[in-house]
Amino acid sequence: MRNLRSMRMALLGRARSEVGVTIVEFALSLHLLLAMVFGILAVGSALYTYNFVSDAAREGARYAIVRGSGCTVAGCPATNASIQSYIAGLGYPGILASNLTVATTWTPNNSSGSVVQVKVTYNFPYSVPFVSSSTLSMTSTSQMVMSQ
Repeated sequence: MRNLRSMRMALLGRARSEVGVTIVEFALSLHLLLAMVFGILAVGSALYTYNFVSDAAREGARYAIVRGSGCTVAGCPATNASIQSYIAGLGYPGILASNLTVATTWTPNNSSGSVVQVKVTYNFPYSVPFVSSSTLSMTSTSQMVMSQ
């Protein structure tokens, strides 16, 4: 009887001491899980931003090809400043215009049949918990032939 009682007490004592271990294991597991979740969100945000950069370069080139030196509507001919203003106004949520740079080149000039190249660069502030923050420079270039 005494042996049974001492075994029962030993088991209860061991169960009580394992409660603290469970809390520590949960805290470590939660720490890793949250780091993974926030990392996945940051990568998703970076992919969204890269999609914006790619689309912005195409839209900027399209804007430039219809606003060449032969254009007669308001806002013609297209300049680097007008293309940058157009791209900044596309209205993508979460995109900061201050991190956006647009470079436009016309070969040989801004007339019909010439080639326009629009290069969009966006400095994406990348931060994941428990990892040092940095900036990713995302660049996309689009090239089209002027129609006007």
